[in-house]
Amino acid sequence: MSDDDGWTTVAGSGELSEGDVLGTVVSGREIALYNLDGSLYATDDVCTHAYARLSDGFLDGGEIECPLHAGRFDVKTGAATSPPCVDAVRTYPIRVVDGEIQIKLG
Repeated sequence: MSDDDGWTTVAGSGELSEGDVLGTVVSGREIALYNLDGSLYATDDVCTHAYARLSDGFLDGGEIECPLHAGRFDVKTGAATSPPCVDAVRTYPIRVVDGEIQIKLG
């Protein structure tokens, strides 16, 4: 569900425990949600090096490791931090309202 300000509910806050990654599809776009030490982040879910879902990867500290070739991305900034990945993934604003996780694709 989307509101007038462009925020879209993507999950309930109970669906994403600390240290977890959750893949979802929003308006046809594959998105990965991360709970890092109680703070939430959102990026595109598809690796920029080769097609692989980052939500199938491993969250290690502040980085998500791609399950295909072990490249890494910073979940806060989207920056590629380890080869073979060199191009960043897009990040999205994220918030929790009344127990619902929302992102803004805009």
